[in-house]
Amino acid sequence: MNGIAAPIVAYEPAPTQDFLKPRRKVSVVMVVYMTGEALQQSVECVLADPLVDELVVVDNGSTRLEAARLKRLADADRRVRVIQGQGNVGFARGANLGARSAAGEILVFLNPDAFLQPGCIAELVRAIESRPVPCLVGGRVLNADRTEQRGARRGDITPVSALLSLSRLAKHVPAWRQYEVHWETDAPPEGVAAVPTISGACFCMRREDFDAVQGFDEGYFLHVEDVDLCWRVRQTGGVVLFQPKAEVIHLGHTSHASPLKVEFHKGVGLARYFRKRAETVRETLLAWLISPLIVCTAVVRPMMWRIRGRAA
Repeated sequence: MNGIAAPIVAYEPAPTQDFLKPRRKVSVVMVVYMTGEALQQSVECVLADPLVDELVVVDNGSTRLEAARLKRLADADRRVRVIQGQGNVGFARGANLGARSAAGEILVFLNPDAFLQPGCIAELVRAIESRPVPCLVGGRVLNADRTEQRGARRGDITPVSALLSLSRLAKHVPAWRQYEVHWETDAPPEGVAAVPTISGACFCMRREDFDAVQGFDEGYFLHVEDVDLCWRVRQTGGVVLFQPKAEVIHLGHTSHASPLKVEFHKGVGLARYFRKRAETVRETLLAWLISPLIVCTAVVRPMMWRIRGRAA
């Protein structure tokens, strides 16, 4: 693959796989939209994992070359199923479509620009077994240099915590440190730990748990649907877990989609999330008042990236 460094090592079967015999079938669900070169490597990592029984690729939009490549892969490997023809229905709806089509009892949702590391699936499944219902387990999402990625594990995202985190005040004002939602600079836990929010780049749920919370909220088109899912799992008395041993390298920003459009949907999703979880009249009013600010801030971000890039 030209232009993308291969940050993964040669795949070896996970030494912990014996504990899964007999085990529940695992389906990996991947929603694809103009992903680019990273897609092939991501798929290869999935199919190299000895615990993956099925890969369901929901193609919301690919180039003709990528679409043809996916079809050939499905024809050559019966573990692969490709769902095409629905158009760009958004991530949440696409993921639900993939989950409904999957045959596995354990669902692993994986971004198409994320590369599973050795033993990742085994550690996710190990963490979710015998846990309370419902349960969601996220992996440790890493950058290409193996530093933990921003957003891999987060606190509870509220209007106040989001505002103080985005402004960096939570990081620089000791009295407001409790409102910092991003925990990637904190030392990772030694084992599985409960956290309010994990990254949707790589996580797993048992099918019955996913169905119990009615899957992703399809009111989100792109981004924040993972935050919403974590919140709803916790609202129903379930638990969200972070498994530091389940590692995945996530490139990010590989899609050919416009960054401005992506950030716009992120802002819209975040504003919707705050309105959705508001319980009092005061919270509802606040959520509606800050919605335009959130969307505008999101849209400005890619513009600032471009300006800074040109300045550099």
